Amino acid sequence: MTSEAARSILTRNDSPDVPFEWAINPYRGCEHGCIYCYARPTHSYLNLSPGLDFETQLIAKTHAADLLRQALRRRGYRPSPINLGSATDVYQPIERQWRLTRQLLEVLLEANHPCTLVTKSAGVLRDLDLLAELARRRLLLVFVSVTSLDRSLSRILEPRASAPQRRLEAIGRLAAAGVWVGVNVAPIIPFINEPEIEQILQAAAGAGARSAHWTVVRLPWEVNPLFQHWLQTHFPDRAERVMARIRDLRGGRDYDASFSQRMKGGGLWSELIRQRVEKAAARFGLQRQTPELDLSAFVPPAAGAIEDRLSRAPAASAGQGRLF
Repeated sequence: MTSEAARSILTRNDSPDVPFEWAINPYRGCEHGCIYCYARPTHSYLNLSPGLDFETQLIAKTHAADLLRQALRRRGYRPSPINLGSATDVYQPIERQWRLTRQLLEVLLEANHPCTLVTKSAGVLRDLDLLAELARRRLLLVFVSVTSLDRSLSRILEPRASAPQRRLEAIGRLAAAGVWVGVNVAPIIPFINEPEIEQILQAAAGAGARSAHWTVVRLPWEVNPLFQHWLQTHFPDRAERVMARIRDLRGGRDYDASFSQRMKGGGLWSELIRQRVEKAAARFGLQRQTPELDLSAFVPPAAGAIEDRLSRAPAASAGQGRLF
């Protein structure tokens, strides 16, 4: 674990298939170890491997909250919901010590700034006090990713993420505290977790989720060979079928990065998955739309302790927006 004195914390999203303008990722790398993670190639920019290094050589942006405070105080800043956790999980285990996510939430709450949060960690419950208050002010949506209800499969897919039952418990406690919670069935991997779509939606709805969302597995750059090696290791009996179906979803290729294809794929199998998700969501009372967050209450936060030292930091970077 190392620290990074980042010069900016807000990343602007320029991808039309992603429903937010700004994102914050306080950590580089993610110890959850999800083999399919599309953020793995970012470690190559650091001369680290997208494989084991991505899971073990982690970097914390130690002044994240101060940088956010500075960004929100800039003259002419226009509030728009900020997403936490678009690339790496903001509640991965190292958050217990570093508490960067909690610090960011404190700044957002002080500023009455809307945000969305994506996680697959029950660690989100540590900050239930802040999340409940943000939700009460109509400033928060939380999305919990549930890829499988099978604990054994989950350990293979996401070896150091929270167990499925703990994620469902997190959905329940968040919902009970008044937080709007959506479930992400993401990513859907053919013949691996794809048979569980309906069961996941039913369990999430029963726990208190109110909306349903999905994507299919994405294999950009170095993720592709890592994923295929993982398939041959853990599922040799169906590895060829899995890749054949992925290629059906991607127009015959392992991956299609076009905005119209990369999240949900295309063709017959994508349409069948969409129908399954929508029918199950309707059956279990899960909505497609999420409520609008309040942009009107924003007030710039007070100056932070290191405001002067950071005053010459450049404007928010757009360097990794297309990864989302």
